[in-house]
Amino acid sequence: LRCLVGSEMCIRDRVFLSPYNDHFRTRLTHTLEVAQIGRTMARALRLNEDLVEAIALGHDLGHTAFGHCGEGTLDELLPNGFHHNLQSVRVVEVLEDMNLCKETVDGILTHTWGYKPKTPEAQIVQYADKIAYINHDIEDSIRAGIISEADLPDDCVKYFSSNQSARLGKMITDVITSSMDKPKVTMSEEGWFYVTKLRTWMFDNVYIDSPAKLEEKKAKKVIKELFYLYTEMLKPICEESKIERIVTDYISGMTDRYAVEKFKENFIPIGIK
Repeated sequence: LRCLVGSEMCIRDRVFLSPYNDHFRTRLTHTLEVAQIGRTMARALRLNEDLVEAIALGHDLGHTAFGHCGEGTLDELLPNGFHHNLQSVRVVEVLEDMNLCKETVDGILTHTWGYKPKTPEAQIVQYADKIAYINHDIEDSIRAGIISEADLPDDCVKYFSSNQSARLGKMITDVITSSMDKPKVTMSEEGWFYVTKLRTWMFDNVYIDSPAKLEEKKAKKVIKELFYLYTEMLKPICEESKIERIVTDYISGMTDRYAVEKFKENFIPIGIK
């Protein structure tokens, strides 16, 4: 698993693009939180902890610079679209040739909601991913002053608690108690209702229209300009059918800060010292 934790591909920011404050989550810290939550649930349910951790560590390797904003931009640029879960599978199977077992690859592919995992361990990662990002995005948004605890929906606070640790613990416990000795990993109907409501509230108040998203127009421009630049650079030296794939692999492997540096290097004039 050498590149699953150590690779720069993991280090992508989530809600906040290129934060200078180290207390905000990045793609790497999100990945580690998903692994921790996943192992906790797997141990309680007597499932394969190592498989859960391997899936969790690899699930977001295919995410681009600027997270979902970058993913959406590449999706617009490419005729066949771009999906980070498919790119994550490409990273472990093609770019890194990691020789992972089919259960791990399936879990990486199906961690995105809407897919049907083949193993209960992969089902755990689906829940762990949602639980992790909802909770740390709330915490980061409060830290950034975008929302306060008092803004959170009253019924969700009453059900989960306003305390970050208590809310996280209740979500994890809900999955464990609802899945114990069951053929499928699941969450209680009531618990899932409030998780979904909290997630919808975050989309309405943080993910879609908030100060955290004001820089996305600039981020999209960075991705587009780099894509066009590298495509033109490769035309004289590379087979045309391969250019799009090479450029996509390169850009999807960038961190936010690396993408910004490459944009500055190629498009921002440097003054004479």
